[in-house]
Amino acid sequence: MNVFVAGATGAIGRQLLPRLIEAGHTVAAMTRRDDRVSDLRAVGAHPVVLDVFDAEILQRAVVDAKPEVVIHQLTSIPHRIDPRQIRRDMAPTNRLRTEGTRLLLQAAIAAGARRFVAQSIATYYAPGKRPATETDPLYKHAPAAFVEIVEAVSQLEDLVLNTPGIEGVALRYGHFYGPGTMYSADGSFTNDVRRRRVPIIGNGGGVFSFTHVEDAAAATVAAVERGDPGLYNIVDDDPAPLREWLPVYATLCGAPSPMRVSRLLGRLAAGRFGVYFMTEQRGASNQKAKHDLGWSPMYRSWRDGFRVELASAVGTDRIQPGRILTGKV
Repeated sequence: MNVFVAGATGAIGRQLLPRLIEAGHTVAAMTRRDDRVSDLRAVGAHPVVLDVFDAEILQRAVVDAKPEVVIHQLTSIPHRIDPRQIRRDMAPTNRLRTEGTRLLLQAAIAAGARRFVAQSIATYYAPGKRPATETDPLYKHAPAAFVEIVEAVSQLEDLVLNTPGIEGVALRYGHFYGPGTMYSADGSFTNDVRRRRVPIIGNGGGVFSFTHVEDAAAATVAAVERGDPGLYNIVDDDPAPLREWLPVYATLCGAPSPMRVSRLLGRLAAGRFGVYFMTEQRGASNQKAKHDLGWSPMYRSWRDGFRVELASAVGTDRIQPGRILTGKV
């Protein structure tokens, strides 16, 4: 099939393009940067340099590519997010998820594409006890700055799922880790953990669902080729509270054990957004994606994935396997 990928040089895009081409698809790969053209050509994609907000140029480029499927992986998330400045840091991505999605969908329709696969997020469900399924509501009554992010995600999904003539698929990924992410061996989160800047706030009960970027790419290929339109959680099998996974992560990257602070101190340091993620965030279930897309994560647990990704961060003789597997430190 002819596939048009917007956001082709991001952390997922770099993993996605080779998989699409290996699967036999012809790929037009969009980037905003001229210096990425050679990289795109090297993997066998046809580079398209433009800004998604240049509507006329965008539509002409997508029409010229004649895609059957358009993939939306556009984000503009900084390498390091300041939870106290979350409104500022996420504003460009919020615009990509709203205005950018609308423009890309219009171009897809003009090109006669039948399917549209978009990046969404599985970390914005309303708080609850069990891992969230795709039928559970998003957290639309969240703290003020957080509401703007959730509303942008909600608008993206509404556009993707309810545009006439388009088979819309929104993939709700978990917290990304792997090459090119803040959780990589040299990523901003890893460096903050090494400096003991990431504490366990309160009871550390916020549940994280993780997704390795290779698993995200594999799920995207699956959504291009099969599955009904709709929402899919693309996460690993092992949602875990912060108090369980963060000490493991610290050990793997050679960092001291994380500090513990009260919710009050946590709010002063990380704001309401940070405290929510550390104490109330809800994990997600991947059962629908497994059943309907025939997808299963290569890294079934963050325990395995973190070990692989951070193996070079410290000598293997400093990692105690029993402690890592149990999460007890």
